[in-house]
Order: sequence, then structure tokens, then C-alpha cells
Amino acid sequence: MLIIAIILFGMIAGAAAQLLLGKPRGGIDWSLAFATGLAGSFVGGLLVSLLSGDGLELRPSGLIGSILGAVLVTAGWLSFKRRSART
Repeated sequence: MLIIAIILFGMIAGAAAQLLLGKPRGGIDWSLAFATGLAGSFVGGLLVSLLSGDGLELRPSGLIGSILGAVLVTAGWLSFKRRSART
């Protein structure tokens, strides 16, 4: 059950990251939301939770870090995608 919740929250964080960075023309790319959401949630959530002293428990600081991590990973991916499209 926890794994399903992590996957769903990762997808929501990835979709939120796409909306915060500007909604794509075709709507939300759910495969990108899934990948960047999980990566961002892992990196951002873990980093912020550990830095704030919450440990590995589910706390608001980890949830906020998850969304921020997803925004960073999504921004990096979109930047890479734009740069590779130019060449």
C-alpha cells in the first residue's frame, strides 16, 4: 500500500511541477510526470527531510521537498530536451 501511495504522490508531484513550470501544449505528459515525480520526490523529499531533522518519516517538509525536487528535475529535463532539439 505504501508503494502505491509513493507512486501516486510522485505522479502528482510531477504533474504539479509541469503546471508550475508552464503547462505544455498537449496537457500534462504523464510519463514525464511519473519519471520526474518519482526522481524528484526521492531526491527532494529525502534531502529536505534529512536537512530539517525529520529523518525518514513522512512529514510536511518532505512533501514540500518532493514537489521542489520534481520541479528541479522537470526543469532540467525540459531544458535538456530543448537543447537537444536545437542541434
